[in-house]
Amino acid sequence: MSIKSSKILILFIFVSLLFVGSIGVLAQDSQVSVAVEAPPRTMNPHGSDADSNLSIMSNMFEGLLQRNTKGELMPALATNWERVDRFTWRFELRKDVKFHNGNDFTWEDVQYTFAERLENPEVSEFISFGSSIESVSPVDGNEWVIDIVTKDPIPYFDQNMHQVFIVDKESTMERSQGEMGTEPIGTGPYVFDEWVKGSYLKMSANENYWDDLPEVKQAEIRPVTEASTRLATISSGEVDILQGIPVTMYEAVENNSNLQVIARPSRRAIYLGLSNEDKMPTSDVRVRQAMYMAINEEELIEKVMFGHATPAAQIPDPPTAGYSEKIERLPYDPERAKELLEEAGYGDGFSITLTAPNDRYVQDEQIASTVASYLSKVGIDVEVDAKPKSVYFEEVMNNELDFYLIGWFDGTFDFGRSYSKLLHTIDEETGYGTFNGARYSDPVADQIYEVSKKVIDPAIRASLLEDLNRLAMGKENVAVIPLHYQEDTYAIYKGSGVHFVPRPDTWIVFKEMSFK
Repeated sequence: MSIKSSKILILFIFVSLLFVGSIGVLAQDSQVSVAVEAPPRTMNPHGSDADSNLSIMSNMFEGLLQRNTKGELMPALATNWERVDRFTWRFELRKDVKFHNGNDFTWEDVQYTFAERLENPEVSEFISFGSSIESVSPVDGNEWVIDIVTKDPIPYFDQNMHQVFIVDKESTMERSQGEMGTEPIGTGPYVFDEWVKGSYLKMSANENYWDDLPEVKQAEIRPVTEASTRLATISSGEVDILQGIPVTMYEAVENNSNLQVIARPSRRAIYLGLSNEDKMPTSDVRVRQAMYMAINEEELIEKVMFGHATPAAQIPDPPTAGYSEKIERLPYDPERAKELLEEAGYGDGFSITLTAPNDRYVQDEQIASTVASYLSKVGIDVEVDAKPKSVYFEEVMNNELDFYLIGWFDGTFDFGRSYSKLLHTIDEETGYGTFNGARYSDPVADQIYEVSKKVIDPAIRASLLEDLNRLAMGKENVAVIPLHYQEDTYAIYKGSGVHFVPRPDTWIVFKEMSFK
């Protein structure tokens, strides 16, 4: 071979390598991998109402409505909607939408989802919501306009439509529950590829999606529960986005020049539930006030949360209907706490167990231990019982706990829904008080809630919910002891080129991502 031919060959190989390299970069740029704290439980869109599961399902399934990165309600499988009367909601359905298996989306899929599947306890954790549906039917024979009628007024009904995902009636009825839980078929922007439990979930862009095709073509969710391992995956560029920076390692992440840190106030309030049963000291409001005033929340945030939290005076956050600026935290005052305990007949203190999860909230077990130490200073002997969330939440829902640490934010942005689940007198028939492990009961507050359900005007209803909130959370009642709102934190590997905007609901929605 001549020298000239050799040079041409070398040049050809060099250019080829550049071209191949460019293809590799382009292919890599269309992929995004996200490390999350909690793994998905199931691929059944109704099999878990946990935020972590709904987040993942939102990529493959859709509701009648959706929320954008600002938390605003937007059209999805419905193009328009309105409240016709106290019981009836009307939706105009989107045409020319197909499920991932090629089946057409029709009104019958909505009817099947709402009126049959949601209330089936074998497949749904939305039983309370499903059992509230009276009927789903076309309006005047037009199958693209439907009325959903509820048994009782549900003022926040439309606010829940982004997380009630529609399934394909035909394939769902044909498949086993095992298949539904492992092989999802939705209408969403991503099609299911592979799920290895505990390791990863892979999805690819739906080329037949009704809306704009997403920039991210290959999406991966990687659950990494251990904090240091999660940090290692983003530091090395093994993943592109990390959800949930460990507060103990936040400074190290912030100082890493390869990473971009994003933080925003969380909607999730962390609070303490206390038994209201007569046999318990905590049934006395003076005891609840004393315990509240014994906790130095500012110090707890500084030392346990490393500054990454905001004091809370109530359960709802500012964007939620019913949030009240008039509610203030009780002051940290251990001396007054001792006086209140004396007045209530517990001058010598008492013993109680504080139960908490150790794998659900930021620093959850550490918060419980710190609360116990504060209460010990006013004479209350607290034993901390920290356990996995899989055990813990079952105990809460079975009303087995006297004193517990829990977190909450409302996906419907409505304190009425929160009250019905967290503080309403327990009623198994209606589903009220599902998470009212404290057995709190106030007939006056319950009545205000019932009145609020009948109000259509949003402003008037929000005012009623504020009254309800102040009644429950005010110092006269102290239904629960609020601690703080968490902080949502993310790290982005700069070399990935991913543009990512966190959502108020913490969902990871790949179609909202782009490349710089």
